[in-house]
Amino acid sequence: MGGNEQEITEEVATSEAPGAEGQEAESAAPQLTVEQLAEELARAQAQASEYLDNWRRTAAELSNARKRMLREQAEMNLAATARVMEKLLPIIDDVERAFQALPPEHANSEWVNGFRLIQHKLQALLESEGVTPIPAEGQMFDPLLHHAISHEVCEGFREGQIIAEAARGYRLGDRVLRPSMVRVAKDQDRES
Repeated sequence: MGGNEQEITEEVATSEAPGAEGQEAESAAPQLTVEQLAEELARAQAQASEYLDNWRRTAAELSNARKRMLREQAEMNLAATARVMEKLLPIIDDVERAFQALPPEHANSEWVNGFRLIQHKLQALLESEGVTPIPAEGQMFDPLLHHAISHEVCEGFREGQIIAEAARGYRLGDRVLRPSMVRVAKDQDRES
């Protein structure tokens, strides 16, 4: 006999004591059969299985929510970085134009060297945030990376090849912050 059946048999035996009390106890105490116990065990196991499934589902939902939150947080950080970097790009352009227009006699002055240091720090800031320039000159035109400001016939360039860059483009990771403003070569036969 199993452990549960032995306990039931002992309960029944004690309740079968002679006298009126024994008869009342016998009629009040439920007598469970092995089949009933097996059914109760099966119900308890089913309920435990259901609880386990619910727990696993909840744990998976929590894990997915954490992953989604981290992904959304990273996207928000990237968007915030992109907004700040986009605002810095015109300043960097202005500094580069200032150096292009610098008279040769002032090229080695102290204040020009100070501005060169500022330019290098701005470039280092862009690099540290993952902002990289978009290659343009000599590349084939890509409308996802470049914005054509003119199409010109130019010797030595194939149709669709970039002749020159008017303004440098930048990207942050895979995201284009600003496309390169470029002049694009066209075929001489299309000049009309």
